[in-house]
Amino acid sequence: MPTQTWTVGRVLDWTIGYLERKGDKRSRLSAEWLLCSVTGLSRVEVYVNFDRPLSSEELAAMHDAVARRGRGEPLQYVTGEMPFRHIIMRCEKGVLIPRPETEVLVDACLEALVGTTAPRVLEVGTGTGCIALSIVTECPGARVIATDVSPRATALATRNRDALGLGGVVEVVECDLASAVPEVLMGTFDLLASNPPYIPSAVLEREVPPEVKDHEPHLALDGGTDGLDVFRRLLELAPRALRPGGTLACELSEDNAHVAAQLCELDEGWASVGVREDLTHRPRVLVATRRGA
Repeated sequence: MPTQTWTVGRVLDWTIGYLERKGDKRSRLSAEWLLCSVTGLSRVEVYVNFDRPLSSEELAAMHDAVARRGRGEPLQYVTGEMPFRHIIMRCEKGVLIPRPETEVLVDACLEALVGTTAPRVLEVGTGTGCIALSIVTECPGARVIATDVSPRATALATRNRDALGLGGVVEVVECDLASAVPEVLMGTFDLLASNPPYIPSAVLEREVPPEVKDHEPHLALDGGTDGLDVFRRLLELAPRALRPGGTLACELSEDNAHVAAQLCELDEGWASVGVREDLTHRPRVLVATRRGA
C-alpha cells in the first residue's frame, strides 16, 4: 500500500495530539508555531495549505522540533525567536525569554522619556536586548548603553541589535551592573531601566513551572531570599547614574514590587515613587523619579 503523505494538515493534527499527551496545555499553539518555523508559512497560511506536502528536510526539522517541545523545552528556544512589541527577537538557551509583562516596563520607559531631547538611557541586565532595542526603535534620538553580566546574553543582544541595524544607537557592554560604563557618563542618564532577577529563591524552587525553572537561566530569575537582591544594588547605583530628575524603571514581582517602592521611599532623594500594574492587573513595574537640581 502507498505510504500516506505527510501534509501540513496531517502534521498539524498529529503534533497537537502528541503534545497533548506530553502535557502541553497549549498544544495547538505550539504545533502552529513549530509548523510556521519549519515551513516559513504564517499561521493563516498553515490553515489554507493543509494539502501541501512537507519536504524531507522539513519533516526532519519538524521531528526534531516536536521532540524538543515534547521534552518541555520552551517554544521560543525551539523556534529561535519571539515577537516583542514591534520587533522580532532572536532567542536561544542561556538567555531569558522576553515576556509580555516586560512590554509594560517599556511603556513606562517611553513615558519617562517624553519631552527629553536625545535621551540617554542605561539598561542593566539586557538579556536579548528587547528593552533597549524597543526604546531606540520607538523613541527617535534615544541612545542606550545596555549591560549584562552574562557573555551569552551580551552576544545575543549584539546579534539582535545588528540584525535590526541599530549598532549606532545601542552599545552592548558585558559587565556587572554598570562597572564598565565610562565614569564620565555617570550622572548623565535620563533613565535607568532594568528587568532584574526578582523571583525569591524558595518560590523559584517550589512554584515556578519546570518549563521555566529547568530551561531558562537561574542567573536571570533568582532574586535571592525576597527577590530584591539585585534591585537593592540598582537602588544604590541609581543616584550615581541618573541626572537630577532622571527616572528608575524596574520590572519586579507582584509580591515584592510594593516592598521595593517602600525601600525607595526611605531615600529622600526620590521626588516620586509609584508601582504600575501589568496586563493582568498585578503590581509589576516600579517607576521612581529623582529630585531635580
